[in-house]
Amino acid sequence: MKINIPNDVSLILNEIENNGYEAYIVGGCVRDSLLDKAPNDWDICTNAKPNEILNVFKDYKTIPTGLNHGTITVVINGEHYEITTFRIDGDYSDGRRPDRVEYTDDIVKDLSRRDFTINAMAYNEKDGLIDPFYGLNYLEHKEIRCVGMANERFKEDGLRMIRAIRFASQLDFRISTGTSSAIIKNKELITNISQERIREELNKILLSNNPSKGIKLLGGLELIDYIIPELSPCVNFNQYNLNHDKDVFEHTMAVLDNIEPKLELRLAALFHDIGKPDTFTLDESGIGHFYKHHKESARICRDVMTRLKYSNKEIEYVSELVYYHMIRYEKINSTIAKRFINKVGKDKIEDLFKLFIADRIGMNIPCVLNDIYKLKFECERVLSEKQPLGVKDLDINGYDLMEIGIPQGKAIGIILNSLLECVLENPELNNKNILLEIAKNTHL
Repeated sequence: MKINIPNDVSLILNEIENNGYEAYIVGGCVRDSLLDKAPNDWDICTNAKPNEILNVFKDYKTIPTGLNHGTITVVINGEHYEITTFRIDGDYSDGRRPDRVEYTDDIVKDLSRRDFTINAMAYNEKDGLIDPFYGLNYLEHKEIRCVGMANERFKEDGLRMIRAIRFASQLDFRISTGTSSAIIKNKELITNISQERIREELNKILLSNNPSKGIKLLGGLELIDYIIPELSPCVNFNQYNLNHDKDVFEHTMAVLDNIEPKLELRLAALFHDIGKPDTFTLDESGIGHFYKHHKESARICRDVMTRLKYSNKEIEYVSELVYYHMIRYEKINSTIAKRFINKVGKDKIEDLFKLFIADRIGMNIPCVLNDIYKLKFECERVLSEKQPLGVKDLDINGYDLMEIGIPQGKAIGIILNSLLECVLENPELNNKNILLEIAKNTHL
């Protein structure tokens, strides 16, 4: 078995070995290479101590990334590569990092501290694959299994429970029975994990090729109530509506799987109907309704994203997609399109249409998208023609109005907005002289 190692990584391995030490690529890059996937990172482990690594690479740029835990970053051709000394971890009193590390010359002991068997493999060209925990076998059987005792691995770092689900989602693997049972048993350990770390794993689940699998596993393994408890009421919530053949949760999962892997879109898909259980009503005919659920969903979206420490920009963008996802028009023309663009904002138009389409695909009604595409076409035409959309696009401004005797104050804004309405209906009116004449008549 041979893994193709990039030239810069081979250079690092050779430099270490030429100085009398052992060196291997390790972890995710080995796993991904064996799966014929392009690794995101190439991590190296060695029996050389941190100071010895610094000495080996004295002619290169180095960064003491995690000196206390044996990690040095070496920069080669602008790329950063982490080199970590073989180690045995001490206790994890904070449930995240070992209180102390003990260096070792044994690669197997180093691999024994890692989270899952598929991540506990090392490789170099001289020794080939080092696989003491049968990671290759579990790769072939598509199974996520902890190294050693799952309970111990999760007590060392509770985030590993979500990582197991993330890998299952990304790789489309199953989680072993023993590992699954240990997740349920240790689920409360999630409360010790920072919201930022949880958010990053959730993002990776959402951006995987099978995001619904990850979200369903979070629910099935009883972690969702520690991360997004607001999602639980959606499970098995009957919509009592002919437009929907799925409960709220399953519809949400369908939308999630049918939208492109852009984080803001995946988040909007996850939250777009989360307010439905709180807004449910049943009419006299037994039909379910969710009046103003878009507002409640947007509110919950903001609450959850704030709790998970998303940026204000992300929160605003996603919550607005959720808020506007129910916009519908009986008739569609250029004026309607312009009002739609003004309401939503140019920056969100494309993503909102993608959410519209994914939402429609996830429903039981025949997937007729003509109305959506008609509005999309009108919006694209208006934008391409650079038709006036806002007050700032008018051929006059407040100073022009003051010059014809309109006093500074609220009247200026009222008249400008009135003129905008005229121009939205008839773009040809956007001429300074015409608008001034209209303004005079309006003010009189």
